[in-house]
Amino acid sequence: MALIEIRNLHASVDGKDILKGVDLVIEPGKVHALMGPNGTGKSTLSNIIAGRDGYTITDGDILLNGQSLLEMEPQDRALAGIFLSFQYPVEIPGVATSTFLKAAINARRRAAGEGEIDAMEFLKLVKAKAKELGVRDDMLKRPVNVGFSGGEKKRAEVLQMALMTPRFAILDETDSGLDIDALKVVADGVNALRSPDRSFLVITHYQRLLSYIVPDVVHVFAGGRIVRTGGPELAEELEAKGYADYTGAAA
Repeated sequence: MALIEIRNLHASVDGKDILKGVDLVIEPGKVHALMGPNGTGKSTLSNIIAGRDGYTITDGDILLNGQSLLEMEPQDRALAGIFLSFQYPVEIPGVATSTFLKAAINARRRAAGEGEIDAMEFLKLVKAKAKELGVRDDMLKRPVNVGFSGGEKKRAEVLQMALMTPRFAILDETDSGLDIDALKVVADGVNALRSPDRSFLVITHYQRLLSYIVPDVVHVFAGGRIVRTGGPELAEELEAKGYADYTGAAA
């Protein structure tokens, strides 16, 4: 059974059609990359999977392990195992990063019928994961994303993903604004989470990220739908030739 299945998904924003028949099947343990030019609907797709408000779905469905997500609230989708790494992570003034992470872990544990994590157990867990991902202790004490650099925000998000261990993670242009060192840290964190029962959708413009997170499947997204699918070599072709062949065909 597919972990994620998107069937003929159509969606609009303020009456304007953005997604125009997206079909996508992602099996457990696979990493799919979604590449395409700006303004084609890639981020719209990621936001709709996560349950963000502001989009009108006019046709189609999204299934997680055969169960439709469309009637589920965003928090329920998260508890079911959906994780979205934002292109522009939001700031949460007044809430320490460690407090936020502990609350997220406990919400997931409560949903699974488990007791809340012990304070010492949490401290040991978060410090070990933070060290692996290059997240400094002072970042854990600071309000969520407040004053963080672009690279710090992305590292903090990958730390959250590592602690939440989602079943399906979407990385929406997580390479945006990262230098090579930060990119490698983020990629190492993602690669460490690859497993037979966890899948990823990596959304990016550039092949650079896919040199570090090597996908199983690459899709070209243009005009609100997937217009071509191939292996990792397709990303190299797109890097060399660009998207002109597809933007004209998808119009």
